[in-house]
Amino acid sequence: MPVPDRLNRVAERLVQSTFRDVDLSDSEFVDVSLRRVRFENVGFTGATLRNVCLSGVTIEDANLEGMRIDGVLVTDLVRAYRQAASR
Repeated sequence: MPVPDRLNRVAERLVQSTFRDVDLSDSEFVDVSLRRVRFENVGFTGATLRNVCLSGVTIEDANLEGMRIDGVLVTDLVRAYRQAASR
């Protein structure tokens, strides 16, 4: 199967779409709604999330090594939280 050139989609509704075994490396998502989506077995290595709403987001069973929020290592935050909760 030939590999297509870049895919550019603008002002479209792709509600209830499924993407499996898809490589979206070096892609850009601007003004995109991802409400109520599920990511499973997805690699976000090196990704940048800027000016995003993470209200109500749940992260489970994730490798957080090197992840930073506003420059703070998330692993340090989780470690400190767990230590404080165990006291």
